[in-house]
Amino acid sequence: MPDKTYKIVDVVGVSEESIHQAVRNALKKASQTLRNLEWFEVVDTRGYIRGDRVAYYQVTLKVGLRYDPKA
Repeated sequence: MPDKTYKIVDVVGVSEESIHQAVRNALKKASQTLRNLEWFEVVDTRGYIRGDRVAYYQVTLKVGLRYDPKA
């Protein structure tokens, strides 16, 4: 198995729909500027309440980016 080295980046995703959508939003946005995304870990989950309802969800992700030896 070849050696792999990763950089970890913290990303926060937001969604008015769900925690799952907040994760998808974070990864979609991160993939627009970061290369070699390989894994993520949800490290924090929050929500914002407006009135008596959830206004939006926030999730903090640690995203693992594989170093590219050719770069």
